[in-house]
Amino acid sequence: MHWNSISEFLAMGGYGFYVWGSFAVTFLSMTIELWLINQRRKSVTRTLEQ
Repeated sequence: MHWNSISEFLAMGGYGFYVWGSFAVTFLSMTIELWLINQRRKSVTRTLEQ
C-alpha cells in the first residue's frame, strides 16, 4: 500500500483501530509478563537466600 500522509498511514485503510489496538495489547501483555517474571525471580531469590 502507498500512503500519502501520516493520517492515512495511521488509519490503515480503515483498519487502524484494529491494527494499532493489536500492537498496544501485545506490547502491554509482553510488558506485564516481563514484570511478573522479574517479580517471581526476586521472590525465589529471596526465598533461597534465607
